[in-house]
Amino acid sequence: MVDSEDMEWFRESPSLPVTARGAAAALARRVGLSTHRAAEVALAVTEAATNVQRHAVDGALLLRTVRSGDVAGVEFLTVDSGPGMTDVPAALTDGTSSAGTLGIGLGAVSRLADHFDLHSVPGRGTVMAARFWPRTAAGRAVVTSPEASPAAGVTRAISGESVCGDAWAVRTVAGGDAHRPALLVMLCDGLGHGPLAARASGAAVKAFHDTRDLTPEGVLNAVHPALRGTRGGAVAVARVEPAAGRLLYCGIGNVSGFLIGGGGARRALLSAPGIVGAHMRRLRTFEEPLPDHGALVMHSDGLTERWDAGALPGLLGHSPLVMAGQLLREAGVRRDDASVVVVKGAW
Repeated sequence: MVDSEDMEWFRESPSLPVTARGAAAALARRVGLSTHRAAEVALAVTEAATNVQRHAVDGALLLRTVRSGDVAGVEFLTVDSGPGMTDVPAALTDGTSSAGTLGIGLGAVSRLADHFDLHSVPGRGTVMAARFWPRTAAGRAVVTSPEASPAAGVTRAISGESVCGDAWAVRTVAGGDAHRPALLVMLCDGLGHGPLAARASGAAVKAFHDTRDLTPEGVLNAVHPALRGTRGGAVAVARVEPAAGRLLYCGIGNVSGFLIGGGGARRALLSAPGIVGAHMRRLRTFEEPLPDHGALVMHSDGLTERWDAGALPGLLGHSPLVMAGQLLREAGVRRDDASVVVVKGAW
């Protein structure tokens, strides 16, 4: 689970490594990591930020809190638009470090992290994610699962704003089996941008977590009254049922949903016109089969629909967070809030 109150984007600049290092160390201490672990987080973030600052085009670093039950950790994501890495395994080899970095190399960063993933496409860009949990006295991670959830997402505010009016949320719900539980996923795009849009999306997230009706239509019927008195928003809800091999999807407004097959082909999911919290048409849930070795992608209109997973070789082999970061890099626009959530590995 992501803590959106402890989330900050840092744009590429000469001061990025210093700024990111200080923010990472402070965040690590605030969530309770030991002094030694906080220093490791700061070191890894500095290496990643220095690579972005010196070598990337249009690079940025996202730093945020993550939680697994009562345990809190730190996660970072770097996103850039090139030049990309022609040989990722070589970049992760010990002793390999770009000129001007700390010299520890990305291989060392990957070992310091409890979860590390990197996807790069030459000529297009690179996305790297690393997650750091507290360590025991014996040096073992407190949280051992590689991913806290098969769902992960990214939000980014419109240029000039510090608060994003988009939000996403996920719940594990009854309806699956012990190894493949059902998931309920929501994405809300609050109308406009800034604090008032964020108020709407925040109300949607609260209603999503509070409702007892765990069907997509039930969630939208709970979110609709919760958004009255706010600007309202576009909302889509998906229920992933791995045991049944199906997806249930219901949406209102301009939120895009796609199922991506193992070969990269995508199938669009339908939403109806309207504004949740203001005027909502009669709801209709669509059922689709889950594609083998595929993924679910949902995003706001802060991303264009002109992305092509087939143009990003190997994308489906990476974590949901790295997939979300690549799609944000590939299709995100600066003139609107942007959000994307990916579900992969749930079936």
